[in-house]
Amino acid sequence: MPLLREVVSQVHAWYPPATADSWDAVGLVLGDPESRVDKVLFAVDPTLQVAREAAEWGADLLVVHHPLFLKPVHGFPATTAKGRTAHVLATAGCALLTAHTNADQAVGGVSESLATALGLHDLSPLVPGAGMQLDVLAVHVPTSAAETVREVLAAAGAGALGDYDQCSFSVPGQGRFRPLEGARPAVGSPGRLEEVVEERIEVVVPRERRAQVLRALLAAHPYEEPSYHVTEMADPGSRTTGTGRVGEVAPTTLGEFAKAVADALPATAHGVRVAGDPRRPVRRVAVVGGAGDFLLDRVAGEEVDVYVTSDLRHHPASEFIEKNGPALLDIAHWAAEWTWLPVVEAMVARQWSDTVETRVSTICTDPWTFRV
Repeated sequence: MPLLREVVSQVHAWYPPATADSWDAVGLVLGDPESRVDKVLFAVDPTLQVAREAAEWGADLLVVHHPLFLKPVHGFPATTAKGRTAHVLATAGCALLTAHTNADQAVGGVSESLATALGLHDLSPLVPGAGMQLDVLAVHVPTSAAETVREVLAAAGAGALGDYDQCSFSVPGQGRFRPLEGARPAVGSPGRLEEVVEERIEVVVPRERRAQVLRALLAAHPYEEPSYHVTEMADPGSRTTGTGRVGEVAPTTLGEFAKAVADALPATAHGVRVAGDPRRPVRRVAVVGGAGDFLLDRVAGEEVDVYVTSDLRHHPASEFIEKNGPALLDIAHWAAEWTWLPVVEAMVARQWSDTVETRVSTICTDPWTFRV
């Protein structure tokens, strides 16, 4: 059985906390990192009913999407709603881990899971996330030391591109310099003009490793004063992570697509609300898991036939439809985000296939309980 800290570390690797919004509260909420994990339950909301399910099943860890505490508190006694949830989990020895906005943009995250559940393919982010911040390091090295310097740069973390490492580009040239009095040159002597056959080596460097790579370069370079420069690259944006997803479906109509969406999602009193002509052709679809009306302006400029999201308000939706843009499907917030649970459950089950038992809660924690 893995330790709790090992499970938390792996979930954080899939959904890095650093990618969460600044206002969010993600990560380990309750639990001893050194405790063992045998059973993991997954749910959207850390409600009292879900906490009791975790306790009765004997779960060692409850992984949820929505935070138990989004705003700071000075206490959480069992006389309060959130305190009762925390008390049930703590008494049962069940840890609590939250992956919220850090799970929204990620590969295998909420929006991607929703898109897949609705049958979309050829997915791309609606709003691309930030790509890795990269620098280009260029350094001039005598040819005799070029291979050594390339190896040192690679070992320090430079020259990695996707599924490739030790990537570099070299151009031969002629180095020219004159050591002054007091210098201790590796080549030549003070007062004499020197010319050396050199290579210009270029490598990409993750910006967070810039200082480490430069230290390694200066330690390995044979020259007393190496010639190098660092250029910051523009952010190209990510092709795999980001807010929402856009994808294709087999040609259909809005009415047929809406029915397919309703069939694909867990049932709620909210159901599926539609704004648009049911006969409208649908081929290209945009989705955002959770509340997505903040992206209506972005969607209006996209070549999509329908936008699927939750918590659409009257006036923004009305103004959006007046622009004759995509149709709208408003689905239950809980149902949209529930589609992520089987995905992350499968990831944990594969990681610890022989030692950890997993389960997805089917308790509907959507706040709306019936419709008249």
